[in-house]
Amino acid sequence: MSTYAEQEWQRAKRTLETARMVRAVDADSSVSRAYYAAFHAVSALFALRGQEFTKHAAVRAAVHRELVKEGVWSVELGKDFDFLMEMRDVGDYGGVAHVTEEDADATIERAERIVQAVQRVLSGEIAP
Repeated sequence: MSTYAEQEWQRAKRTLETARMVRAVDADSSVSRAYYAAFHAVSALFALRGQEFTKHAAVRAAVHRELVKEGVWSVELGKDFDFLMEMRDVGDYGGVAHVTEEDADATIERAERIVQAVQRVLSGEIAP
């Protein structure tokens, strides 16, 4: 397994934990961290397939093209990834708009589903 994939996987797990930790004090940061947890998990998966992306939109397109469309992931997981991207935009760039703790809870839940789905796909390639 590549060092890059391993680093992305470890980053995904740490970032998800950070999202949980900051939720009550900073929901905007929490949704951003939740998105990045999913982003890093998916990046680890694609790295094992020999793919790396430099843009978030490219990762999103690959999620739908290579995971959802190929039947590796459900349509719902693809929607979860889209939701995370949208919430991250609000959390990071929303101006006067902010996310709520409830939004943060929903975002963390969806990020957890994506991280778990990646872990199932990896099926032992990366240690939990």
